[in-house]
Amino acid sequence: MIYKRDYIMDNLFNEVVALAKRRGFIFPSSDIYGGLANTWDFGPYGTLLKNNLRDLWWQNFILERDDMVGVDASIFLNPKVWEASGHVSNFTDALIDCKNCKYRTRADHLIEENLKDIKVEGLPVEELTKIIKENKLKCPKCGAIDFTQVRRFNLLFETHVGIVEESKSKVYLRGEIAQGIFLNFKNVTDTTRVKIPFGIAQQGKAFRNEITLGQLVHRTLEFDLMEFEYFIRPEKWEDTYEYWKEKMWQWAKNLGIKEKNLRWREHEEFERSHYSKKTMDIEYNYPFGWKEMFGIAYRTDFDLKNHSKHSGKDLSYMDPDTGEKYIPHVIEPTFGLSRLAGIVLFDAYSKDKDRTVLKLNPKIAPVKAAVFPLLANKKELVDKAKKVHEKLKEKIFPIQFDNRGNIGKRYYYQDEIGTPFCVTIDFDTLKDDTVTVRDRDTAKQERIKIEALVDYIRSKIS
Repeated sequence: MIYKRDYIMDNLFNEVVALAKRRGFIFPSSDIYGGLANTWDFGPYGTLLKNNLRDLWWQNFILERDDMVGVDASIFLNPKVWEASGHVSNFTDALIDCKNCKYRTRADHLIEENLKDIKVEGLPVEELTKIIKENKLKCPKCGAIDFTQVRRFNLLFETHVGIVEESKSKVYLRGEIAQGIFLNFKNVTDTTRVKIPFGIAQQGKAFRNEITLGQLVHRTLEFDLMEFEYFIRPEKWEDTYEYWKEKMWQWAKNLGIKEKNLRWREHEEFERSHYSKKTMDIEYNYPFGWKEMFGIAYRTDFDLKNHSKHSGKDLSYMDPDTGEKYIPHVIEPTFGLSRLAGIVLFDAYSKDKDRTVLKLNPKIAPVKAAVFPLLANKKELVDKAKKVHEKLKEKIFPIQFDNRGNIGKRYYYQDEIGTPFCVTIDFDTLKDDTVTVRDRDTAKQERIKIEALVDYIRSKIS
């Protein structure tokens, strides 16, 4: 039974990866040069999907609330920021090399892939080395049982700024986007009318020198994050933590992700980040196992306190009503955008004997509707289809026009990219201005008046 399930899940993973490339969602980066490990490019439909997820997140958590503001901080920060935040000394992974073929991988992943029942996150390198040696784990590439000692390496990417070689200064690509928020805490409170409790949000790129192969966009060198720091009074942290847990869970469900594929898991003390007093993940049941999707951390006053100390700037908050002055505590909900785009592909993937369908929530579907002429060689049908296409584009987007191949192939193409509705212009359309609307999930069709088409589709995708 275990073998059968592994076979099915491996097949699912391979099929989704193949679909993602075939239909323009996700491509291996630098593919014509042999690729680059842990890097991926989002294609035309993947970009639309990712942007839809980002915009819905921003609307739900920032625009629709009165206690949220947004910032867009620089990717490059003064290197002292990362020293003060603890990332230079604490932001590490466990690395191991095969002595025979020089293959490099993460020690915790090597153990998890071979010893399913062992939890290794946060274990000391000595313990990881001992587990690998005692269980005689083999190199995934060459099969040798001859590894180096496990050692820690920092996940921050280093680079240099300056145009003169000898005067260049070392900086880091940001390993998280939170620090730009903390650095702007005083700027935000000085220039807006926010009052605690309130949040500062942003979305953008982050970079981590991680080694994780074969998991598509789950964990990559470069990725998009969406997160906010919610500033509170210290005594309010537990209630606020539970409040945001509920909001995060509900948003995942609202995206259409199957609840059976979601669960909460709390980090044990040894695996929590150095800044966190409590961390929990919403995990998703990938074909390769349960992995983190969203996370929520109670960062206490760690960041503001340390930046106050190291910068010499007062980052405390003055309550405008009571005059009380204190350093706020922080609840941090984090959402991996690149990762989420991959998750919804796995979750929406459906296959039967006749077709493959991405049953995406219409809100996040890359294309909302496609318009076809029944026959591509009948000018009157093509002309009418183009008029309907233009009419829909004025109110709903993206809308596709397609007259390639036979109509069956067009349906299957739209099913595979997750388009909720296909609108077909046929000979009856020329007589009574009605069209056939086909539902992606059920493949059922109904006749709709052209004048009612915009309202019909809007009602289904909102």
